[in-house]
This record gives sequence, C-alpha cells and structure tokens, in this order.
Amino acid sequence: MVRIGLIGLGFMGRMHIAAYDKLEGAELVAVADKDPKRAAGDLSGGWGNIDGAAEQLDMTKVTGSTDFHELINNPDVDMVDICVPTPFHEELAVAALQAGKHVLCEKPLAMDSASAQRIADAAEKSGRVFMPAMCMRFWPQWVWLKQAVDAGTYGKVLGATFRRCASMPPGWFSNGELSGGAILDLHIHDTDFVYYLFGMPAAVRSAGYTKTSGKTDHITTQYLYDDGPTFVSAEGSWCMADGFAFTMRYTVNFENATVDFDVSRENPLIVYAGGEAEHITLEGDGYNAELAHLVECINAGKAPTTVTAADAVASIRIIEAEQKSIDTGEAVKL
Repeated sequence: MVRIGLIGLGFMGRMHIAAYDKLEGAELVAVADKDPKRAAGDLSGGWGNIDGAAEQLDMTKVTGSTDFHELINNPDVDMVDICVPTPFHEELAVAALQAGKHVLCEKPLAMDSASAQRIADAAEKSGRVFMPAMCMRFWPQWVWLKQAVDAGTYGKVLGATFRRCASMPPGWFSNGELSGGAILDLHIHDTDFVYYLFGMPAAVRSAGYTKTSGKTDHITTQYLYDDGPTFVSAEGSWCMADGFAFTMRYTVNFENATVDFDVSRENPLIVYAGGEAEHITLEGDGYNAELAHLVECINAGKAPTTVTAADAVASIRIIEAEQKSIDTGEAVKL
C-alpha cells in the first residue's frame, strides 16, 4: 500500500483526491493547504474545466496541515503529490526527494527548463520514483491516438492540429508570475503530446499575445520536422470571453483516415475512413490512469516509462523556443 500525502487542494488536488478514491494499492493519509478550511477537508467552492473533482474529504484517517514541510517530513507518507502553483514546485519536489519520498509533481514541472533540470537531477540522485503529471499521455483518446500513430494503423501522419482554448480561469492563473501564462500552464499539454508523438521538432514558429496575465495567453505554433508530418500545429488560449466553453480538440490526418476528437461532443472520438464515420468509445480520464501508473511503478520498484522527468524538461525547452519565436518573429531551432 502506497501512502499518499497531497500538497495543494485546488482544482488539480481535488481531481487527484477523486482518483485516489478509486485506486487500489494507494491510500491518502495526509493533505496540506495554506487555506485552513481546505486543510480541514472542506473542498467546496472550487472551479474546474473537467467534472469529477472532490468537494469534501473524509478526514477520519487523513492528517490535515497548513505546513507543506510538515507533510513532507511525515513518516507515514511514502509519496508526495505536489499540486501547488508552479514557482513552488522545485522547492517542494527537491525537499520531498531529499526526505526519501516518491514524488508526483503537477505540470508544468517548473517555470523554466533550468529549474526543471534541477528537479530531474534531484530525482535521479534520490533513487526514488519520480513522475511529472502530464495527464494527456494517459487520457484514453490520446493513448488511442499514440497507439494508432506508432502502429501505423491508418498509414503515415500527414498533418495534425491540436486546440485547447478557454476563458481565463479564476484564481492565481491570471498572475503570470505564478502560472507562466497559458503558453506554459495550458499549451504545454499539447506541446508535450506533439513531442510524445513525433519527437523533438527541428524548429518551431509561433505567434501569440497577452491579455490578462502579463505572459503569453494565446499562442499558435507550427512544429517543424525535417523527417515527419508535413504540418503539425497547436493553439492554446486563456483569452476567450467569459462563458466560452472549454475546448479540447485534435484532428489528425493520416494517409488512409482522418481522426477527430472534440471533448464537447456526445461521441468525442470519430474516425473517418472509406466514406464511413466510426465512433470510438473510450471511458475514463487521464487522472485515474496517470496515478495508477505511478502507484504500480512504486509498488514494482521501477521508474515510470510513459512520462519521465527528462520528458518534462524537454517540453519546457520547446515552450521556451516558442516564446522566443513570438518575441523575435522568427522560427527558432531546437
């Protein structure tokens, strides 16, 4: 049994709590949040762009604290799950690893690649199991797409587009010094998945602007490959008007089929081939599968393979190249 200590009880922390409730082989034993109400188990009043977050936590067997380091040093905790704003990831992740804990750290791993690399180095030195929480690599329809690309099920990929757009979420996200803007906190999902599918691009060409956070809040990027799909692009935004429904979509054009996913549809995933439309039904979300993979790795004493600390560093490097492209108006090589 892996005993979990969770730091940060905002939207992502509440999603993780709901996932742990369904997960065999793991038990939530401690939580910490700067808000005393949340630390006492009252998680009501939060927001979320995906349904399923916990609203109340049964504290009968859970220790609550407003001190993050008290949780890290709790001898009853085997693994620390870090769900706080990004600037605090390095301090907490390194402290937990040095305390001998396994660690799950929410995305983005850090505010920049140098900080992310320090976390990766600390993880390697610690000998503990460490995983960045890149949930799209575990999302059923994204797992399906990865398998289809790798197996060549529909032939080679000719082009791929990804779109993830929303209005500005409430809370600290509108402060770019905490969130890094949509380019880092939101768009990294798709940048990372492009990297997962096709490898490191030779270069990126991006355009973007800021609206609220002071950082880039709306971005479009072309990922340029010397030997890969002709066209790969992604758009990410927190600049839509209030009331705009959260958009999460991809369209991938293969030699022999077009695959389209749109989270807003009753049947989100459709394959168009041979004049027919096939609806692919897949249940669940990425949070349950993500946490199950990590717990399985801890119990087996092996390193995660679906996503690694090195992957998280690489994805932030690409984001930094995208920002440089916005700043210079030129393609940036990687």
